[in-house]
Amino acid sequence: MPSRNAGDRPKTGEEALKWLKVGNARYVKSLTDPEHPVPARHELISEQDPFAIILGCSDARVPVEIVFDQGLGDLFVIRVAGNVVAPSQIGSIEFAVEKFGTRLVVVLGHSHCGAVTACVEALMNPEQNYTTNLQSIVDRIRPSVYNLHELATAKGGEVDKQELIDSSISANVRMSVSQLKHASRLLEDMNRTGELLIVGAEYNLDTGEVEFLPM
Repeated sequence: MPSRNAGDRPKTGEEALKWLKVGNARYVKSLTDPEHPVPARHELISEQDPFAIILGCSDARVPVEIVFDQGLGDLFVIRVAGNVVAPSQIGSIEFAVEKFGTRLVVVLGHSHCGAVTACVEALMNPEQNYTTNLQSIVDRIRPSVYNLHELATAKGGEVDKQELIDSSISANVRMSVSQLKHASRLLEDMNRTGELLIVGAEYNLDTGEVEFLPM
């Protein structure tokens, strides 16, 4: 995969679409490259067998398969801004658990998360306005941030915004893990009996390391 220089990016939607088409053409060509074969691609056409489900953030800097160095068919990835839990994500996880027998769910947050930052900014500045749909994401993150914000303001003085964001990222991951453990009868029962493991983790953009949170 060729790297691009900083600042080198398409200026319009049409240019971006062309980049995707060219990139896919490179990918298709690589499939027949004997020096860089893509393993098991043909076997995956009719079925898949992912060993882990990852509920991650949509952030373009956190490509899940690359972060965990996994290939085609290895991970069942669900990405949404702020790695929040909503019915569609729960249903996707249930599907993978039942259809593929996948027994691990990882909620993957990351440093410098824009969605969590937006929630912190909304608490620190109530006049902040977001679109209705973006506000719905902020509202899902808010419960994990609110108590931390209240604790910070109760101490008096100015709130350290970056410290609050960092703490909120971890709190948001833990909240999503807790929600998944009680999100549906299927997930709750399997987690209780030990058939399904649900854990939280944070990806560090600075180091590339993933730290798994204590269970």
